[in-house]
Amino acid sequence: MYKKNQKILKAALSKLKTEGVQNLINGESVAAQSGETFKNTSPVDNKFIADIAKSDAADMNIAAKASAAAFNAWRDLPYKEKRDILYAIAAEIEANADLIAVLESYDTGQPIRFMKKAAIRGAANFRYFADKVIDARNGLSTPDTKHLNFTVRQAIGPVGVITPWNTPFMLSTWKIAPALASGCTVVHKPAELSPVTATLLCQLAHKAGLPKGVWNVVHGFGHTAGKALTEHPAIKAIAFIGETSTGSMIMQQGAPTLKRVHLELGGQNPSIVFADADLDRALDSTIFMKYSLNGERCTSNSRLLIEKSVYKPFVEKLIARVKNLKVGDPLDPATEIGPMIGKTHQEKVLSYGKIGVKEDGATLLVGSGKPKGLKGCYVNPTLFGDATKDMRISQEEVFGPFLTVIPFETEEEAVEIANSVNYGLTAYIWTKDSAKGHRMALNVESGMVWINSQNVRHLPAPFGGVKNSGIGRDGGEYSFEFYMETKNISVALGDHPIPKLGA
Repeated sequence: MYKKNQKILKAALSKLKTEGVQNLINGESVAAQSGETFKNTSPVDNKFIADIAKSDAADMNIAAKASAAAFNAWRDLPYKEKRDILYAIAAEIEANADLIAVLESYDTGQPIRFMKKAAIRGAANFRYFADKVIDARNGLSTPDTKHLNFTVRQAIGPVGVITPWNTPFMLSTWKIAPALASGCTVVHKPAELSPVTATLLCQLAHKAGLPKGVWNVVHGFGHTAGKALTEHPAIKAIAFIGETSTGSMIMQQGAPTLKRVHLELGGQNPSIVFADADLDRALDSTIFMKYSLNGERCTSNSRLLIEKSVYKPFVEKLIARVKNLKVGDPLDPATEIGPMIGKTHQEKVLSYGKIGVKEDGATLLVGSGKPKGLKGCYVNPTLFGDATKDMRISQEEVFGPFLTVIPFETEEEAVEIANSVNYGLTAYIWTKDSAKGHRMALNVESGMVWINSQNVRHLPAPFGGVKNSGIGRDGGEYSFEFYMETKNISVALGDHPIPKLGA
């Protein structure tokens, strides 16, 4: 499998280096208006991948206008035709899943063992929302005595989608599929650190029969291309996944044009393990939810809260498992942890190893520093113990393979520690006491809670956070609430009294 992945990569890189990665606007592959590009390199070995279109406001203006021009026709396309196009996009993703996974892995450093599944999940997103197309406009019936009231949902218009560099392919489908199913047209600005699969995804959509202008991809940097998208008057809403401070800027930039925003931001999520839990399953879940996807996931459990009575034996097993994690080339199916997305982020994660020891005074149990013999942006899986809730490594989002362990004695203390951060995305609770599990789920400040489970996503369920973790919800009907406006229509059932003025 490793040799097969390398073969796929070699062929893909040859094409990318020759052609570069361009914008896709109104169904056509085009360079940036300025002719400028920026270089994209792999965090695996710091080698050149391709020249990427370096777009600005001029490119974004063309894309936004193309999206606006295509909106009415796409919104009004018959349900069956729209549904069949989304089905066809899913089929194209599945047919190209190996290529998508390899490119994503080399571009982001994410292990191939997760990227193939992520590509298939991207197809599932399109298929799920294809099935929802016919119901997207459905509303409620709210009859009154003299009037029949009913609501319909209508597509809000052209929308902007800004996606992050961690699992960018799957997360793009998570936003774009419901937008298209709603009848919206899309301008997509991918993260500049992981641009490769965004244009490929849009190309597959056009191959599947998507009309020109319905979905446009514009590459570039946040302070130029991204800012132009959030400020453009033709764009009615912005769906963003990324860092909390960037989300705040997007709200400010969209305010003058009263843009609707959906922000999926950071997290510093707790996994809370009680002494009465199935400790082996809790251990498996905690390690998976922190160290999979290189720890670069907003839903990872970055803080492990363990009841004191089982703290020592649990941590001993945790240390052994973390030491055994395989770090290496993400194209190798045996690799469990690949490199960080880039040098800047690598240095950030490494800096928290120093903060944990020198500033916070926590106990370094495993890792920190760079692994020997690897040239890319790698860091060792890191584990800190004996931490307290106020330490920086407990409060701040590291976004890497970095876990902080905090002991607690009572249920009330566990809630206090869990809620002591500015974030509130997810929480994971481990206990065999059903009542306690439900109490904890109600009392922790987070948008999502899993009891006795890792993060298992159910597509109709709402996804989103509270506090600094975001605004709004994705998933099923919740997605349509963002991409569509609700309109009430009231019909008189007879000759009800109408007040007379000036008679």
